[in-house]
Amino acid sequence: MNAKTHRDTIFNEQAQILCHEHLAGEQHILRLQAPDCAAQAKSGQFVHLQVHPQRPLRRPISLMRTSPGEGWIELLYKAVGEGTRLLAERMIGETIDLLGPIGTPFRVTGRRPLLIGGGVGMPPMLFLTEDLKRQGGYSPFVILGSEVPFPFQPKPSQIHTPQLPPHVMASMPLLDDWGIPCRLASLRGFPGCHEGYVTDLARLWLDGLAEEARREVEILACGPHPMLVAVARLAKEYALPCQVSLEEFMACGVGGCAGCVVPVATAEGIAMKRVCVDGPVFDARQVLL
Repeated sequence: MNAKTHRDTIFNEQAQILCHEHLAGEQHILRLQAPDCAAQAKSGQFVHLQVHPQRPLRRPISLMRTSPGEGWIELLYKAVGEGTRLLAERMIGETIDLLGPIGTPFRVTGRRPLLIGGGVGMPPMLFLTEDLKRQGGYSPFVILGSEVPFPFQPKPSQIHTPQLPPHVMASMPLLDDWGIPCRLASLRGFPGCHEGYVTDLARLWLDGLAEEARREVEILACGPHPMLVAVARLAKEYALPCQVSLEEFMACGVGGCAGCVVPVATAEGIAMKRVCVDGPVFDARQVLL
């Protein structure tokens, strides 16, 4: 890809903060008025934010939800360094310089998408789920994992999932309201969650499917690198297509600096691809996890 071919789809907006919710585990949900980005964004893409006027180096944050009609976007982030801690201090009514939407989105081909999100990898899965709900014709199952309190109040699901043990019942209420089956995993012993890794829970679900249904599954995942490695191995074991969204440190975020490259297997051999614009979504069989 030529570094310039994507630039007419990336907008620079002065996005006003509409809501800034502060949650346990130094997690924050930020809603911004960004109509151009909201109108064009696709699941799997991200925005590049100037977290503070005195910090010119931006931070990439995945899109969690958008409202093209109302012109807002919503982000979930965790304050882990100086930049995101400064972002957490920003107040309702302030504006944030934003570039977006950026990146290659998810492209769903299977009728039964298995969506797996871990930690701050949960937002793209929520965005993708809402996309699938709007489009119709899909039967997704969502697995979310966290080792800090979830950024929502888990509740027992009202959607029966016969592939899983009855005691694994915790779900994200919003997804339950949408009629999308979802289950949660954690090693922290949260009530109703599967005690183990997201891949353990995915294996239980896959093993509970009839062979014909399993052939319709495609795995889509975002989360920490070790989780993505485990998800890719699971997909290979079950011979299922799999897309993963990578996280990487970025400087420019628009493909110019090549500071976020990763090795990817292509028909011509190993190529260095930019996570920002060639990704962040890659075929798990090609990206060298």
